[in-house]
Amino acid sequence: MQSKELSEALSTIIPPDRVLIDDATLTEYSSDMTETPPARPDAVVKAHTRDEIVSLVRFANENRVPLIPAVARTNLGGLCLPDHGGVIVDLTEMRRIIEVNENEMYALIEPGVTFGDISAYLKEKHPSIRFGYPLSPPYTSVCANCICDGLANLSMRHGAMSEWVNGMEVVLPSGEVIVTGAGAVSPVWFGHAPIPDLDGLIFSWQGTTGIVTKMAVQLWPNLPLRKRMFLLVGTHIDAFNLMRRFCRTMMFDDIGGMTWPTGKMLFGIKRPAGKDPTEPGAFVYLDFSGNIPEEIDCKLKMVRTVLARARAEGVKSEDPIMLEDIVKLNERFAKFAEFPTTLDFLLDHGGGGLTWVGTYGPTAAWDEAANRAEQIMAKHGFAPTMVLRPMKGGHFGVFRVITIFDKKDAAETERVRQCNRELGRMALDLGFVIYKTPAWAVEMMLERMNPETHALMKRIKKLLDPNNIMNPGKWKLS
Repeated sequence: MQSKELSEALSTIIPPDRVLIDDATLTEYSSDMTETPPARPDAVVKAHTRDEIVSLVRFANENRVPLIPAVARTNLGGLCLPDHGGVIVDLTEMRRIIEVNENEMYALIEPGVTFGDISAYLKEKHPSIRFGYPLSPPYTSVCANCICDGLANLSMRHGAMSEWVNGMEVVLPSGEVIVTGAGAVSPVWFGHAPIPDLDGLIFSWQGTTGIVTKMAVQLWPNLPLRKRMFLLVGTHIDAFNLMRRFCRTMMFDDIGGMTWPTGKMLFGIKRPAGKDPTEPGAFVYLDFSGNIPEEIDCKLKMVRTVLARARAEGVKSEDPIMLEDIVKLNERFAKFAEFPTTLDFLLDHGGGGLTWVGTYGPTAAWDEAANRAEQIMAKHGFAPTMVLRPMKGGHFGVFRVITIFDKKDAAETERVRQCNRELGRMALDLGFVIYKTPAWAVEMMLERMNPETHALMKRIKKLLDPNNIMNPGKWKLS
């Protein structure tokens, strides 16, 4: 279907001012921050209602037009770029917070609701409860992060964000609308049990099985006292040792470990090239909360106890530094005082490129993964910027390697591409699994995936989407 004909047809479904085919818009939607090559859509539509999406999906089936759902389009390795042309369905303007249930502690939201939106709303209207926030900008989508198995600053307690979802309203590729979780039966969206759990048909399928139009996400009590602190640690191996010890105390909301380039970038060095031997090799971030001062004091005592035991066994670490004291020394660290926040040192470096290989896997493999990653990144000329976090009480962990680069430099972009592929293969060799999987990572994972599992995924995709209109090309399902 030609561009003008497509635009005219779409304008019978979506008001014409929200059907965009101009060159500037299509160029804007053709790329993300990563090294993924640009891919141009045929049109962009800005949906406002579930009924508009239903009509759009039915039109796409009749005319075999691919649909690519998108919200903030930030750093997702091409997941919101069209493999075969088609229409990007921008859900950004569906931003209603429909309900907050304080008693059952959940919020029912639309896909365009951002972490900034829900943070401001809860502070104003429901200060006794809180949500969790990732280290991504406040304008990113809550629903998108949940669907893609992202993480946040309460993932140490509660796991990947897909585990925070009580249920969803979803427009299937057929145009049918389903509700998952208790909300399919009850007016209260209290959880996904005890009916068959259909949420798995949506999570991590990269938009190939439907478009989410509502989601119920879990909230938690907002305790009145909170402490955040950093530990400067001799080596990244020492840092990982401490992180594993701290997560076994079961007292933290969040634990994170970051290698030395992250610290240098925080202090304003945009492209750190090396580390002085006297400088720390990593730092550990600890976040905990409580109801009364005595509870906080007890947790501070536990931090000192764990640290003393680790030092006795050879771990090199400075004493904890409270975040409020660090901010007095350098206001750049104020961004860690309250989430959601924008880590501007990753976004405003001048080159425009930001990519990462993100994985979940065994925390026991952190040490080897970090050592190998350091070698791979040095070979390709990049600083070993790594972020690691224990998840769900330490049952598994995040291992993520981040690279900033100049997207205008074709040679550097190709080095990034090769570096990421080496990092991905190394992580898979050590038992990690890549999340928010770009096409190259899918290919690597399929080499190792149980073939019957992949075959079942293909059958499910064919059943739900016989005309292959939903984000075709992702997960190699057709």
